[in-house]
Amino acid sequence: MLKWALVFFIISVIAGLFGFRGVAGTSKQIAKVLFFIFVVLFVLTLIFGGLAI
Repeated sequence: MLKWALVFFIISVIAGLFGFRGVAGTSKQIAKVLFFIFVVLFVLTLIFGGLAI
């Protein structure tokens, strides 16, 4: 999931450089959402993974 967040971030930066503000904004939002989902899942894995041992 972090890989997809990075991909959308790169798309956002490239689109912003070329002046496609709509595509850049949308890609930025998708990257942000995927990053926060990754962080939440990572923290939950740390918490509940430690309880399984």
